[in-house]
Amino acid sequence: MWDFDLEELRELQPHIDRLYEKKAKIDQSRPLSNAAHKIREQLSLEWTYNSNSIEGNTLNLQEIKLILEEGIAIGGKSLREHFEVLNHEKAIGYLYGLVNTDYTLRSIDILNLHSYILKNIEDEYAGSLRNGGVRIVGANFTPPSAKKIPELFNELVEFVNHNPLNVDDLVLATLFHHKLVWIHPFFDGNGRTVRLAMNLLLMRKGFPPAIILKNDRKKYYYALNQANKGSYHKLFLLMLQATERSLNMYINAMPGNSYDDYEPISSIVSELGFPYGQEYISLLARQGKIDAYKEGKNWLTTKDAIEEYVVNRKRKR
Repeated sequence: MWDFDLEELRELQPHIDRLYEKKAKIDQSRPLSNAAHKIREQLSLEWTYNSNSIEGNTLNLQEIKLILEEGIAIGGKSLREHFEVLNHEKAIGYLYGLVNTDYTLRSIDILNLHSYILKNIEDEYAGSLRNGGVRIVGANFTPPSAKKIPELFNELVEFVNHNPLNVDDLVLATLFHHKLVWIHPFFDGNGRTVRLAMNLLLMRKGFPPAIILKNDRKKYYYALNQANKGSYHKLFLLMLQATERSLNMYINAMPGNSYDDYEPISSIVSELGFPYGQEYISLLARQGKIDAYKEGKNWLTTKDAIEEYVVNRKRKR
């Protein structure tokens, strides 16, 4: 079902290992503090905002918060946009009800997630595989014909559950993510459903949800198009970075940790005398070679992460 260069995974292995180390740190601190539980609420809000925004929803984060927490309708915004917010939040609730360490992916669960996404928007298509052809504007491929969808859909579920390539959970979730986008099993709501189902695979293994940011929309679509050509490096990297951001949020909410450890790269470089400039450190962050994550348009990292990279590079020389 897949043909990709395993060398791409070898290059990213240090990044993958770092994420498992962070996950272990969180696991060792369970049960999590009340502050950490609030991170789940924050992530759910951001998840709804970013996933909908990627698909064109114009409600901002504060407006979404008012809709979900206060039940306030936002003037000048369409009824569809309001339903997209409410539906996504309900889909997240359904997803959390499924998550456990013994969970096995089921086709019906993906269909149910899709049903939540299109409820009161396109009820005739909600929870149903498409029975006609579609085209995706800006994509470098044409999705398979409708008659192939049921077989491809079920094959993908079986692939995930048997993992014949014996890849780790982060990689498996990324492969699933791309292939479900490629299959494009629904007339509408594919992106939101794919990102929900992908996170179901991560969360059943104890990872927090990986949230693709609105600001990374172009990078995200480019990575998917590259994966269509057999090159998964950019999509793997984007997924790892999204997961690491969520892991960092949990770690920094734990006792003895502080969000202040992570600072904008520009602040750190100007403060300390590193042999590398801001542009190069930012490149290392984007490539996943140092412990860093993105907030808005800015990359944040720690002094220790840069110093560790400098030391390791000297050793290699």
